[in-house]
Amino acid sequence: MAEPKTPHRDAYSLILHAIDTGIYRPGDRLVESELAERFGVSRTPIREALQRLETQSMLVRDGRSLIVASLDHNQLAELYVVRTELEGLAARLAARHATDEEIRVLRAMAGEDRALVGDPQALSRANRRFHKQIHLASHNRYLVQQLDLVHRSMALLATTSLAADGRGQAALVEHDAIVEAIARHDGDAAHQALRDHISHAFETRLRLDARRHG
Repeated sequence: MAEPKTPHRDAYSLILHAIDTGIYRPGDRLVESELAERFGVSRTPIREALQRLETQSMLVRDGRSLIVASLDHNQLAELYVVRTELEGLAARLAARHATDEEIRVLRAMAGEDRALVGDPQALSRANRRFHKQIHLASHNRYLVQQLDLVHRSMALLATTSLAADGRGQAALVEHDAIVEAIARHDGDAAHQALRDHISHAFETRLRLDARRHG
C-alpha cells in the first residue's frame, strides 16, 4: 500500500524515517520499485537516496541487492563509546545554556513519558524526543549535527533496550536526574547523569543480545 504523497519530504528522508521507525529492519531488502510505489515518488530519486544511504553505511550490498545494515558487537561498542561522550557533552552544555523554557519542556517530557511505561516502542520514540531536546538545549549546532549522525546509526539496532523488564521505569528515573542537574545548571552532574544513563542502556542491550544469541 502506497504512503500518502508528501512533496515536502525527499526520498532520502522517507527511507531513513522508515528505517528509524522499524518499517524496514536490519536485514530487510530494499527494492527500488517497491519503495517508489510505497512513497509515491519516481525511481530516480529513490535510486539516488539508496546510493546515499549505502555511502553512509546504512545499507549494505548482498549480491546485487541492498539490505538494511546491522551492527556487530564491536560496531555496537564503538557506537556507544561515541554516543556516551557526545551525549555527556550535550548535557554539560545544556546545563550551561538551556533557557528556562527549555528546562520546563524537558521536565514536562520526563513527566509525561511515565504514561508510556509498558509500551516499549512508544517509550523509545519518546526517549529519542527527550534526548533530541537535550541536544538542542546545548545550543551547539555542530554537536547537534554529530549527534544526529549517531542517532541515525542507532536506527540499525533491531530492538530497543527499553523492552527489557524494568528498564523503562529505570530510564525515566535517570531522565529525572538529568533534567534536575540541567535545571540546577550543574554541568558536572548533568554530564555524569547522562553518561550513567547511556551506560545502563548499553549494559541492558548487551544482556538482551547475549540472551538472544545464547
